[in-house]
Amino acid sequence: MRIQICAVGRLRGGPEAALIDDYLTRFARTGRALSLGPADIREVEAKKGGQEEETRLLLKGVPDGAKLVALDERGRVMTSPDFAAQLARWRDDGIGETVFAIGGADGHSGGLRQRADLLLSFGSMVWPHMLARAMLAEQLYRAATILAGSPYHKA
Repeated sequence: MRIQICAVGRLRGGPEAALIDDYLTRFARTGRALSLGPADIREVEAKKGGQEEETRLLLKGVPDGAKLVALDERGRVMTSPDFAAQLARWRDDGIGETVFAIGGADGHSGGLRQRADLLLSFGSMVWPHMLARAMLAEQLYRAATILAGSPYHKA
């Protein structure tokens, strides 16, 4: 199952980019044997139109049949093992791609939240979208290690 991270905004190098790249590289290596990954990042930038334009651009890259996960502060808080199990269920159900949508400063529009198969929250605090990318990349890697039985995740 391929993974796509669709995010509003451009990441221009720096420590966040290095961290994201490191975790996505680890995810690709670990996930390969599990039929997970690799993960690609697609960045969109709405020059005008606010949330609605961001929604249009984010949804434009969601292939037919893909699962859509919107990172949203009002979403479901999951444990890492539950997140890993959800990815495994979708993979085992024959889902070919899962798209994670990370909104801009104002979050996601109601339309994107309604279209999403899962609203996922990293807690009740609001996180900058660049940190949300890093946290998602780490959780993808952690999910792969959980499914592989690696000792990385210590619960």
